[in-house]
Amino acid sequence: MVQAQPLQHVGNGAGKEDQAYFDPSAPPPFKIANIRAAIPKHCWEKNTLRSLSYVLRDVLVVTALVAAAIGFNSWFFWPLYWPAQGTMFWALFVLGHDCGHGSFSNSPLLNSIVGHILHSSILVPYHGWRISHRTHHQNHGHVEKDESWVPLTEKVYKNLDNMTRMMRFTLPFPIFAYPFYLWSRSPGKEGSHFNPYSNLFSPGERRDVLTSTLCWGIMLSVLLYLSLTMGPLFMLKLYGVPYLIFVMWLDFVTYLHHHGYKQKLPWYRGQEWSYLRGGLTTVDRDYGWINNIHHDIGTHVIHHLFPQIPHYHLIDATKAAKAVLGKYYREPQKSGPLPLHLIKYLLHSISQDHFVSDSGDIVYYQTDSQLHKDSWTQSN
Repeated sequence: MVQAQPLQHVGNGAGKEDQAYFDPSAPPPFKIANIRAAIPKHCWEKNTLRSLSYVLRDVLVVTALVAAAIGFNSWFFWPLYWPAQGTMFWALFVLGHDCGHGSFSNSPLLNSIVGHILHSSILVPYHGWRISHRTHHQNHGHVEKDESWVPLTEKVYKNLDNMTRMMRFTLPFPIFAYPFYLWSRSPGKEGSHFNPYSNLFSPGERRDVLTSTLCWGIMLSVLLYLSLTMGPLFMLKLYGVPYLIFVMWLDFVTYLHHHGYKQKLPWYRGQEWSYLRGGLTTVDRDYGWINNIHHDIGTHVIHHLFPQIPHYHLIDATKAAKAVLGKYYREPQKSGPLPLHLIKYLLHSISQDHFVSDSGDIVYYQTDSQLHKDSWTQSN
């Protein structure tokens, strides 16, 4: 069973007419091996020293910002510090994310050490998140099996209490969802990234998860100690606000890599799903000046299909793959210095993409037109 494709567009841009007559759910006329063959050999090569140089760069910037914040400690400087440091926390996350994929280096031990240092510093349980993120990549685009921003089925959606529904579909709440996701996953799913016995993990992964949870606990203890010695308000300004901005970046970016394209994109079940078709529903984004800062994470389609490619080769790999992908590759809208153009796609998707059908092997997001009407009625 296939749900009818909604022909809906958001924003401006060339190619609207072509996109209206292109069915993104149609099985592609190429195989993943064809894409792999088109990608140059150098794109698969990992350079450990180059990867470490990015870590050094980001850590030096973070350290310099901390030193400047302590030195100035004025309300003139803090509003400049917060977005800068929050963005750098996000950059650290992306490098730890590469460690989790094994694209950082060919050494699992080095990947684990660097990943733990980077992710623990921003209160992310490295192995717990790494394993669930692997599940996301292995099942991207699958209604039930995907892990990141997975769509709610109509039954799950209608069983949500009003508060949960409002929190998920009313900005700014969704862009602060990540810490809650780490603790209890998404609605309709059970488990925690901190619990070694969670159903997210196999018995053989429990020791890794416990190690990461302990590292997370050590970092939290350090922050609590610093709050006692330096003052909770100062630590809120120094670490707490940048952490929240990092969370906003993470939710903003990960949501828009799987939602909010001008044309609604399919989600799959059953025999209609394949690794290739699921990966082709991801979306590249341009972030302007931020592209280099957050290590070209916007080149997301090729990253999803081949997560072992280092981030510094993703642009070359994407350029080479376009000839094979054809219309299945959606060229990102060019950004100004800051990616303010993406806000309209986030707003539109949050207001329209609420649930998918309980049945059907190819489904599209549907809209609950009563969502905010009912919420206002119940709150007044």
